[in-house]
Amino acid sequence: MHKTTALIFGYNKYGLEIVQNIREKYERTRLYSQDESNLSDEINEVEYFDLSDDWSSIENTVKISDSIAFCVLEDDAQNIFLTISLRAYFKDLSIVAIASNLENANKLTMAGANKVIPVVETAADIIANILELPISSKVLESILFEENDLKIAQIKIDEDTILKDRELLSIDWNEYRGIIVLSLMDKDMKNEFIYSSKVKHHVLKCGDILVVVGYEKDIEDFKELIGSERI
Repeated sequence: MHKTTALIFGYNKYGLEIVQNIREKYERTRLYSQDESNLSDEINEVEYFDLSDDWSSIENTVKISDSIAFCVLEDDAQNIFLTISLRAYFKDLSIVAIASNLENANKLTMAGANKVIPVVETAADIIANILELPISSKVLESILFEENDLKIAQIKIDEDTILKDRELLSIDWNEYRGIIVLSLMDKDMKNEFIYSSKVKHHVLKCGDILVVVGYEKDIEDFKELIGSERI
């Protein structure tokens, strides 16, 4: 079926290039940014979104079966989370995503993307990362983990953990290869999506729990690297 609406998530060189190249091919193009300052763009119509958003506003304004989404956030982990969330909420939505390498391309495919384009294999101008998301952990598990080796694990912060007393925003999660941190669970068992604006300045303390996704060996390596325990 011909798609009439394009939803582009990512106000960057990829998103802006996509808008420029497809504007005439779709009846509607909607560009989404995580930075409210981009809403003043005089050329493009830009809407704000947060990775922890409920997607009902989109569902109520476009026909999902006639829409295609481009997930082009430059942070691979955020792009994977975005894909998971959109696929969980919209089973009929066509999703095209970009990935910086083949490993993340595979994860995006498992997360529900219909087509994944590794940036390393194409020029940028061709195409141009939970528990508070509108999905339950049970749905997330069925999307990601049926018939494959990815797992969800909980890693507890204690006195010997090297991430203790670190602000979430200051941590480069890319240092921990193969691991994607989904959410933070504090001592009161309250879950917060790791990229939510609510928790980006949270300082990790004893008793906090990181919910992560990855292959078994990578989870074990992550646990050892930060000096923590799996629960």
